[in-house]
Amino acid sequence: MLNLAVTQATIGSTICVSGWTSTVRPSESYTENLKRQQIASEGLPGGLSNYEEDHRMPLELGGSPADPYNLSPESPASPNPKDSGETSLKYQVCDRQLTLAQAQQQMVAKWLGAYPGYKM
Repeated sequence: MLNLAVTQATIGSTICVSGWTSTVRPSESYTENLKRQQIASEGLPGGLSNYEEDHRMPLELGGSPADPYNLSPESPASPNPKDSGETSLKYQVCDRQLTLAQAQQQMVAKWLGAYPGYKM
């Protein structure tokens, strides 16, 4: 569920470039439709506005933009604690304090335990 264009060698031209994630982010029509399907199939309470369709492995850490297995309905909607954690990890990668792989592993360990079998 990773974006194969984002590697340790390419971080200077991908995730460490301001605004880069907006160039790969899927359209809202795609994510809203996917969110609707996932909420229904998972039997989640509440309506669409109670959730945001969020990337499990964030785009700013090399997550796959449109892979449905890397997107899931998240509540509460933004901002939430996961958002600041992913931004902090991205800064550490771009400042060369962590490798991309180390940041991704930390993301899995801290935030993705709710998805058994999550594979990068």
